[in-house]
Amino acid sequence: MNLLKNIFGSAKSETSFDFSSIGVDMHSHLIPSIDDGSKSIEESLELIKNLKEMGYKKLITTPHIMADRYKNTPEIINEGLKIIRKTLKDQHVEMEIDVAAEYLIDDGFLKKMESGKLMTMGDNFLLVELSYFSEPLNLNSILFELQINNYKVILAHPERYTYWHDNMDKYQDLYDRGIYLQLNINSLTGWYSKPSRVVAQKLIDKKLIKFLGSDTHNMVYLNELKKSGFSEYISKAMDSNKIMNFKLA
Repeated sequence: MNLLKNIFGSAKSETSFDFSSIGVDMHSHLIPSIDDGSKSIEESLELIKNLKEMGYKKLITTPHIMADRYKNTPEIINEGLKIIRKTLKDQHVEMEIDVAAEYLIDDGFLKKMESGKLMTMGDNFLLVELSYFSEPLNLNSILFELQINNYKVILAHPERYTYWHDNMDKYQDLYDRGIYLQLNINSLTGWYSKPSRVVAQKLIDKKLIKFLGSDTHNMVYLNELKKSGFSEYISKAMDSNKIMNFKLA
């Protein structure tokens, strides 16, 4: 086991994790041609089939919404969902799929928040992400505003925000404020970066993670997701009894 730790940075399980225990994947980009995820309905179908084979029972796909890049609307996203559902039916693929969105907290987000037309999942859970370059100056006030408007805020892949890597207290503060932290499973292999893997492991050790997401964009992501099943940390996250994906079923 020590040899494996030296090679991979953390111990590896001898058998792959059973993804059916997660049940619901709540972060992906499966609607074709509306963001940086799937590029075609054929690719979407392949991704969904693979997620099904891995054991997922339900998918909530979450296209990007960004003011300056992916200007998706609920109408665009729901139309894409219709196409996917029809394709699944035509191809006799049984998989429950729904939509929400992954909102970048940017200047455009404030206007969307005021409009009251944010796309949520489950019991009003709202998936948001931050810039990878710097924390928004008014982050705490925005999160509080969302909460007083009855949104349950899920922060996507906090382990990837490098400006917090040397400040683990920030993650604890967010958790204590009632923000739900969602880990990208692929972070456990070091696929994004070694520092992201280290922080991901620390967040699991501290039992701060509430949701696990694949963040699937294409088959490259999905193949890495399969490898992540051999990390001991995905099982450790599930064993914490903190993971809430089942609440989205």
